[in-house]
Amino acid sequence: MAEARSNTSTKKSTKKPARKKTLIVVESPSKAKVIGKYLGSSYKVIASVGHVRDLPKSRLGIDIDNNFEPGYINIRGKGDTIKELKKAAKQASRVLLATDPDREGEAISWHLAYILDIDPTSDCRILFNEINKEAVKKAIKKPRPIDQNLVDAQQARRVLDRLVGYQISPLLWQKVKRGLSAGRVQSAALKMICDRETEIQAFVPEEYWNFFVDFEKGFSAQLVRKSQKKIQIATEEEASLIEKDVVNGSYRVDSVTKKERQNKPYAPFTTSALQQDASIKLNFQTKKTMQVAQQLYEGIDIAGIGVRGLITYLRTDSVRISDAAKADASSFIKETYGEEYAAQNVFINKNKDIQDAHEAIRPTDVRLLPDEIKDSLTSDQYKLYQLIWKRFVASQMKSSRYHTVTAVIMNGEYEFRASGSHLLFDGWRKVYPVAGDKEILLPELAEGELLVPEKIRKEQKFTQPPARYTEAGLVKEMEESNIGRPSTYAAVITTLTGRNYVKREKKNLVPTQLGFDVTKIMSEYFGDIVDVEFTGEMEDKLDDVELGREAWKEVIAEFYKGFSEELKVAEQEIEKIEQEVEVSDEICEKCGRPMLIKESRYGKFLACSGYPDCKNTKPILKKIGVACPKCGRDLVEKRSRRGRIFYGCSGYPDCDVSFWDRPVNERCPKCGSLLLMKGRNLVCSGESCDFKKPRQEA
Repeated sequence: MAEARSNTSTKKSTKKPARKKTLIVVESPSKAKVIGKYLGSSYKVIASVGHVRDLPKSRLGIDIDNNFEPGYINIRGKGDTIKELKKAAKQASRVLLATDPDREGEAISWHLAYILDIDPTSDCRILFNEINKEAVKKAIKKPRPIDQNLVDAQQARRVLDRLVGYQISPLLWQKVKRGLSAGRVQSAALKMICDRETEIQAFVPEEYWNFFVDFEKGFSAQLVRKSQKKIQIATEEEASLIEKDVVNGSYRVDSVTKKERQNKPYAPFTTSALQQDASIKLNFQTKKTMQVAQQLYEGIDIAGIGVRGLITYLRTDSVRISDAAKADASSFIKETYGEEYAAQNVFINKNKDIQDAHEAIRPTDVRLLPDEIKDSLTSDQYKLYQLIWKRFVASQMKSSRYHTVTAVIMNGEYEFRASGSHLLFDGWRKVYPVAGDKEILLPELAEGELLVPEKIRKEQKFTQPPARYTEAGLVKEMEESNIGRPSTYAAVITTLTGRNYVKREKKNLVPTQLGFDVTKIMSEYFGDIVDVEFTGEMEDKLDDVELGREAWKEVIAEFYKGFSEELKVAEQEIEKIEQEVEVSDEICEKCGRPMLIKESRYGKFLACSGYPDCKNTKPILKKIGVACPKCGRDLVEKRSRRGRIFYGCSGYPDCDVSFWDRPVNERCPKCGSLLLMKGRNLVCSGESCDFKKPRQEA
């Protein structure tokens, strides 16, 4: 027995120690989930959920006297995430930082390296422009050190924006009202919107006239010159005198010019181009475009395929396409549309230094057709994916070709012109149609031919003021003026509307009085910050930091020298601006004082004038002239939490009647329920009634 016990005690354990895994850190949980499915049991993928360290919110957080050294702290609320990351890093054989492939992502990796005690000069950083198994595995094989130039470029922007925002905003709180903010890019964009509105308000329309002749051959020509000089008709009297001159003359075809014109395809999407097109074609706000694009990039569970990223990285200024993607597109186009549609188009970036860091935004697999995966996507995801897919495919197709005809017709010293075009080959427009591209056909005309006039038309016109900025228009103007970067446009517009500096009227961005007041202060005391040219030059310097041409703290020091002087002057000279208060006809039911009409990011509301003693507030009810079918009180227009308009009883919560479609003062002839406006029809609000009739009959 003793011998048996001895043998038992000396027996070695056969259990193998746990094999250490490679830890990969990404930014978002959804991306971690997708990448985790691509990799085997030798890897563990964790999300940092964005930044883990940043400047403190409660104070400036920058040591100005110590060469603008930023005082980073662990972000409040990230304690558990940081603990999990540290624990996983200790247990890992190596750690790879796979945050987004841009300036912000590089900075997050740098902060993660600090927290996890990783040498930033070691091969710890991996990048992939698209999220699929091949791209991720390829990136793991090619780790590199953290790019300090990219990190410094992000630090420069962060510190610069903090210096501006945290030192001007308190001034606005004191001199205008609490809750306001200023920003290096935001204030320049606001001034652009205010300047445009000032132009519109100052605009004086001028009358002018167009002069046309319709011919019996079935086409029209417009008067363009008199005695070989461009003609401008200012009044009806001038137009009538021209009519007298030409009415008895003859119309002779002076020349007919026939040409073939090519229309080249657009480049694939950059971030700003995507934001503009989604705004125009899908009516997406820039913020929504970026949110949906992020979902498409991080991965969608496609039926029969599994989870995969559908588009390449969404923050890019590049129009470059990889050779592999070009080859795939060419093969797909030849198979689907024919050999004659495929092209080898080359698109060039305006700024070759910075903009070519990533590819353009494109589908990761051109053969994943939007309509074939539609059931796996939300409506918004489908719309945006289809837009990106079509733009990319079109960019790799041949130019469209047109046969154009220009006819010059003379009547004495008066020159008329008619133009026509006929599509010969649709090319890229087969995939990506463009609005307003209509054929205009001219009849066969011969030089010297005499034409018979059928009718003279004089059209009165007035010059139009410049259009207000839409989101698409503002993004385009910011990009052309070199203000901010595409990745920040959505945040800038959100801030402007959120602070009530700008309000949306349909698609237009309209400055409020508060926006004008803030711009006035910024223009008088911080002219450089709102100056488009200065802001553009500063962006170039920040880009130079990214390229290693400038030291970031030197750029900040140069800016701060003048800015600190402006701050001193502003603090002494800015006078308080009293905001106008509109008094309503309603009396506060709690204290009997008048209710004031105030405005927030969600619109106007009523607030008691006795604030802070009385904090009563209530919404302004917009009556629609229809009584509630249940209790007889007024139905009013309301907004949901997501901003969608609906119609509900003013007696809520006592009465919960509500409709998504606008009710009218008419009852259904079949069941007696209210009728609702739905498109061009009136439909019954009764759940089991199918009555419908055209609205024009109402």
